[in-house]
Amino acid sequence: MDWRSVEFDWNRARAFLITAEEGSLSAAARALGMTQPTLGRQVSALETELGVALFERGGRGLELTPSGLDLLEHVRAMGDAASRFSLTASGQSTSIEGSICITATEVTAAFVLPPILGKLRQLEPGIEIELIASNSTSDLKRREADIAVRAFRPTQPDLIAKRVRGANFHPYASSDYLRRIGKPTSPEDLSRADFFGFDRTNLLIDAFNERGIPLTLRNFPVVTENHLVQWELVKHGLGIGFMAEDIGDAEPRVERALPSLNPFPVEVWLVAHRELKTSRRVRMVFDFLAAELRS
Repeated sequence: MDWRSVEFDWNRARAFLITAEEGSLSAAARALGMTQPTLGRQVSALETELGVALFERGGRGLELTPSGLDLLEHVRAMGDAASRFSLTASGQSTSIEGSICITATEVTAAFVLPPILGKLRQLEPGIEIELIASNSTSDLKRREADIAVRAFRPTQPDLIAKRVRGANFHPYASSDYLRRIGKPTSPEDLSRADFFGFDRTNLLIDAFNERGIPLTLRNFPVVTENHLVQWELVKHGLGIGFMAEDIGDAEPRVERALPSLNPFPVEVWLVAHRELKTSRRVRMVFDFLAAELRS
C-alpha cells in the first residue's frame, strides 16, 4: 500500500461522518462534545484537503453533494474499523475495576435489575455502572453499551447472546376500572376496554386479534412509549396495560384483566459484543447477570 496516498486527517473525516449521520453541525457537535464552529472548521478543512464540496449549505440546512454521498460510504467503513479497533483494545484489559454500561428495557431496569446491581456493587465495588433504561435497542457494535438485556434474540453475527429466562406477560387493570366496564369473562368482552399502546401501529392489535380478541385502534385512545408511565396509568384506573406476571401479580392495586387468557410469552436474552466478551470486567459482569437473571 502506498501510505503517501493517504492525504487527509482522520479527525476531519470523523467530523464529516458524524455530521452526515446526525444531519446537522449542531447535532454532530453535541455528539462529539465539541463546539459547532470547531466542527465546522474541521469539515471545511477536509473539503479543502480533498478538493471537493461535501455539503450544500442552503436555507434547508446541510445536504450531501454527490461527491459527499460517494465518500460517505467509505468513511462509514473507516468509522466501523475505528470502532472495532477501540473494542479490541478495550477487550484486552485484565482489570475488574472500571466502568460498565448496561442497557435494559424500562421495566427490567426498574423492577428486575436493582437488587441484582446491588449485589454486584457489594461484590465488586470498583465497578462503576451506567444503566440505560430504554425500550430502544442500543447498538453494541458502536459501543452505545457493553451489555444489553433484551426481549428478543439478536441476529447480528458479531454479538454473543445467552437466553437467561422466560417471562409471561398479561393484561392488567385496576379493580375499579374492571368494575366500571363490566368485569370481562371472555376474550370478546375485552373489546369494551381501553388499552395502552406504545405507538399508533397495529402490532398489539394484531397480537390480540390472533387470540380472538377483537380490538381496533379505537381501543387505544392513549399511547406512550414509556412502559413505566403506562404502568402508572394502569394503576390509576385509566385502562388496561401489559406487565410481566411476577411484577403485575405483586402489585395490590391491579389484577389480571382476564385471568383465563393465556399469557404472552417473552424470552429474555443477555447480549454482548464478541470482542468485548474478552474483557475480564465485561465477562465477569456478563456471567454474573446471567446467573442472577436465571435464578
